[in-house]
Amino acid sequence: QVQLVESGGGLVQPGGSLRLSCAVSGIIFSIYHMGWYRQAPGKQRELAAVITSGGNRNYADSVKGRFTISRDNAKNTVYLQMNSLKPEDTAVYYCNAGRGSQIAWLGSWGQGTQVTVSS
Repeated sequence: QVQLVESGGGLVQPGGSLRLSCAVSGIIFSIYHMGWYRQAPGKQRELAAVITSGGNRNYADSVKGRFTISRDNAKNTVYLQMNSLKPEDTAVYYCNAGRGSQIAWLGSWGQGTQVTVSS
């Protein structure tokens, strides 16, 4: 059974940076695509960034140029480096794993990590 444990969130001022981590167990991490989702209060969960098993990256327009997703297959961990943070980045951030060219994400979610951007 997959386990996803997110960490690294916190309170940061606008313009600041945070690095999120997601430790994954229960799957063969290296063959899965990994994604970071986020859910702001009162909004639907949205996909912010994806890194494929081959290392290709894609980003939502709202985070492109500011966020960087990376992975360490030796540590079964995916990261999200967030720079130039804005108040609208405030959300609970979740990671997930998926397979296939039209990525089918796993149904399990971790507890998420809260990111609050405020002065």
